[in-house]
Amino acid sequence: MPRVTDESAVALVRALIADEPPADDGPGGTAGWLQRLCRTAARALPATGAGVSMLSPQGARGVVAASSPASEDLEELQFTLGEGPCIDAFASRQPVLESDLGNGAGARWPAYAPAARERGIQAVFAFPLQIGAARLGVLDVYRDRPGRMSATGVAQALAFAEVAVTALLDGQQNAGEGRSAGGLDDALDYRSELYQAQGMVAVQLGVDLDDAMARLRAYSYSHDRRLADVARDVVGRRVVLSRDDT
Repeated sequence: MPRVTDESAVALVRALIADEPPADDGPGGTAGWLQRLCRTAARALPATGAGVSMLSPQGARGVVAASSPASEDLEELQFTLGEGPCIDAFASRQPVLESDLGNGAGARWPAYAPAARERGIQAVFAFPLQIGAARLGVLDVYRDRPGRMSATGVAQALAFAEVAVTALLDGQQNAGEGRSAGGLDDALDYRSELYQAQGMVAVQLGVDLDDAMARLRAYSYSHDRRLADVARDVVGRRVVLSRDDT
């Protein structure tokens, strides 16, 4: 994603976020700022909701902020199913603008598209968070009705994405080497648990790591649970997958 050249749009986004009060029970630091960004984006674009997830080329993924619990669920859904606009936008380094999840999107995302529609979402727009060669994550924007995002809306969403990139970079710089930006540790801690759970399932069932991850995702989806929570229970031996968990 190229840097936004309209500095006035970025300044406006920053002003809008500054006017958004922090949630009384919300996180602080960078995570709190991104949560305010998501709530502001949902209101300003306008949209039903918005979310920010961090991803890495090595496969680490985590939801770090969302405008509402419903939006957080939609963010997590893509990681549970292993497909969706967020994952495609990160891989392609280009925005993914899906204006109608009911019009052919099922061929692209056979699991995600119907699951998102069941949750009342009809359109999703994903904007990669990147600068130069560095890829940080994705900003997702959700709508409960189909329809294209206008050119003005896309430009404003790109401004929100640029502000999110700056917040993540500044937060990481302030955190120091070997630590995560303020408030993001809790959101990303499950990465090691997920990899550990993947390895445990692979050994227990005698399958490869890709198959083990697919089984974790299938169990999570069929039991309507977050992938992070299932991984934590597998590591804690409170959940043991069998060969019938497909």
